[in-house]
Amino acid sequence: MLLIVCAVAKELAWFAPPSGAEVLVCGVGPVEAAARVARALAHGRYTTVVNAGIAGSFPGVAPVGQGVVVAHESLELDIETGEPLALPHGERTIHRADSDPSLVAMLVECGIPAVRGITVARVTATDATAARLAALGAQVESMEGFAVLRAAEIAGVPAVEIRGISNIVGDRARSEWNFDAGIAGLRRAMHAFLAPSEAPR
Repeated sequence: MLLIVCAVAKELAWFAPPSGAEVLVCGVGPVEAAARVARALAHGRYTTVVNAGIAGSFPGVAPVGQGVVVAHESLELDIETGEPLALPHGERTIHRADSDPSLVAMLVECGIPAVRGITVARVTATDATAARLAALGAQVESMEGFAVLRAAEIAGVPAVEIRGISNIVGDRARSEWNFDAGIAGLRRAMHAFLAPSEAPR
């Protein structure tokens, strides 16, 4: 069984789940996403999790309307200076989660570019914050990616994050925000995932 997760229903309003797939609307933000996906995985037998939705691209990475696969997701879980938290007994925070490499490779083969993501609880609205996050290696920004991938990782279920680019991260006045274009990119990427043999090479 395939579990397809989106933050809000409108992101997948166009989508008719194929046989053997379920859609979960998890809510906005990493806490809602982690809690609801963990609950679903605890109560159902799923073979794959797909986090499908829109995301912002950092300048110069992907245009609005592009579909992407997020190979690696990170979460800021450290000191503001970037130093790791000093935890007892050498314990470390987990601040990275990955999409299943074979699923990423399949989508890349279908022409869907692979990018690095960062999960935020506050949408970036200034160029200064965008530059700081980009310096960490972020190429796209979402609010649920890390949470979904990490919940699936803990449950031992392969997962992949697929996004359509709806805006450019930074000053909101220049963000080029376009929900419909983001959904168009998501549709192309999801089609490549569900029917890779039909995707243009």
